[in-house]
Amino acid sequence: QIDAALAVSLRAPDHGPLLPWRFRLIRGTARHELSELLVRATLARDPAAPPPLLERARNTPLAAPLGIAVGAALQAHPKVPEVEQVLAVGAAVMNLLNAFHAQGFGAIWLTGPNSFDPAVARALGFGAPLRHLGFVYVGSPQGNIALRERAAPAGYVSDWLRPEA
Repeated sequence: QIDAALAVSLRAPDHGPLLPWRFRLIRGTARHELSELLVRATLARDPAAPPPLLERARNTPLAAPLGIAVGAALQAHPKVPEVEQVLAVGAAVMNLLNAFHAQGFGAIWLTGPNSFDPAVARALGFGAPLRHLGFVYVGSPQGNIALRERAAPAGYVSDWLRPEA
């Protein structure tokens, strides 16, 4: 199931093809190591971090049986700017999320300060020139999961009308 989801993720649009996405699977005891890494990184940034913040850093990697660290291998390219490469990684992650959801799993992409912390990136193998872009957590949904209400498309979609010459 993991391999199937990853195969779908790798079908993301990629102008190049540069294949900029990188994934690190975090499962089993590695989840506990990630948990402690995130707590250490949080404390390194803020030694007075409040207990609820530390508990969130500690518990998030343990809440799902599979974590996936998402990285980007960005490279200088004459026709593919960095932003397109980051967008390609985002498309790969969306494919990954959809593939897990289609199999009946719950999956979420989370970011935050630990996703952009250089020490966390290095520990995950995403040191420069790679970039860490967050974590996908995958598991079986518990209970009735309510989908977050979204705004109506009308507030974000309009027709483009070319001005008269």
